Amino acid sequence: MKKVITLFFVTVFSFSLFAGGFQINEHGARAMGMGGAFTGVANDASAIYWNGAGLVNLYGTNFVLGTALIAPSTSLMPATSLSALGFSTLEQKMESQVFFPSHFFASHRISSDFAAGLGFTSPFGLGTKWADNWTGRYLALETELQVFTISPVLAYRLMDGLSVSAGLVYSFANVKITRNVKLSATTDGLVDMEGDETSAFGFNLGLMYKPTDRFSAGVSFHSEVEYNFEGTVTSTPALPILPAGDITADLTTPMNIAAGVAYKFTPDLLIAADFQYVGWESYDSLTVVFANATRSSSAREYENSFIARLGAQYQLSNTFGLQAGVYYDKNPVKEERINPTLPESDRLGLSLGLAYNITGTLGVQASYLYIHSFEMEVTGSKEYMLTQGVPEAVRLASALNGTYKSNASVFSLSFSYGF
Repeated sequence: MKKVITLFFVTVFSFSLFAGGFQINEHGARAMGMGGAFTGVANDASAIYWNGAGLVNLYGTNFVLGTALIAPSTSLMPATSLSALGFSTLEQKMESQVFFPSHFFASHRISSDFAAGLGFTSPFGLGTKWADNWTGRYLALETELQVFTISPVLAYRLMDGLSVSAGLVYSFANVKITRNVKLSATTDGLVDMEGDETSAFGFNLGLMYKPTDRFSAGVSFHSEVEYNFEGTVTSTPALPILPAGDITADLTTPMNIAAGVAYKFTPDLLIAADFQYVGWESYDSLTVVFANATRSSSAREYENSFIARLGAQYQLSNTFGLQAGVYYDKNPVKEERINPTLPESDRLGLSLGLAYNITGTLGVQASYLYIHSFEMEVTGSKEYMLTQGVPEAVRLASALNGTYKSNASVFSLSFSYGF
């Protein structure tokens, strides 16, 4: 039973906290409208997240406040019949949910060479929810994750055209997981797990080079953040064979390095490009500690990955501008470790946005992003779970080969104010 519970934590936590499907990059509607190609631009208060060194190029005091609406969709078409276990090969779909991660940024240029800012974001979150009798119910029925960060940032101009920044990241999170456990051939139990993170810390760095009004380049670094989750497990029915009590798990998010350039081809047309490197190899294993001090580890062996972004902004008038963007997100998860809890694959994002200056100090930005995940056909998930020592009944009912399809629609709205 310990191996079953351990595998569950490994699978759900790894896919919930670290997979691209739960990583939120929508921190400001303007940046999202440009496909996230904003590291070399960073020309509003959301620079606190994208590249804090850009804050010295802003005048006065600036605010950005907004939220995103994220509507994901996932389906599975099993490869073979599981009728012996009471399942069919009909396509199964994740239940529809909508999430609203929000953002707030405030910056102030203290002098011509010095600026400060404070940002609030939700870098990870969302959730999955499936029907009570779906084929992967022994991995998860419902998963909810919320991660919040507060980041103060300082920026300094070293010389004309060159600035740097450094920021502290304070993060807190909570997670709730519900899944079934097999008690007999015809009976299931229900396990609820809740975990909280009291505090976690990281840092970010930024560099901006802007020698002219037409060209700029930037680099940003976001450090790893280690989360120490403390969870409580309750089971229905409350049987001795089912888990109960306290459990802990340490998880580390990968570092991110992004480099971007931006160039104004005309006074009204800006083109930007970013390359983001994600150090997924830092997540090589997950260790779970039970209340009786028993420790159990499982290898994850994620691979380093990248995101390539291209964005554009066209200023139609002094009050109205348009944005567009595209990005490619490389999947860091090996095929045999994909499962229906949150299937991963290479992704293509397409975005459109608009910005309107209501007054000289107040503006509104809106954008839409469509994320298309390329179909992923998995053939070796059962064999992988066998190497992890998972019981046969759980492997058959949870490690399903098949074709996974995912997509998401993201709407973002931000208000900006400066004086």
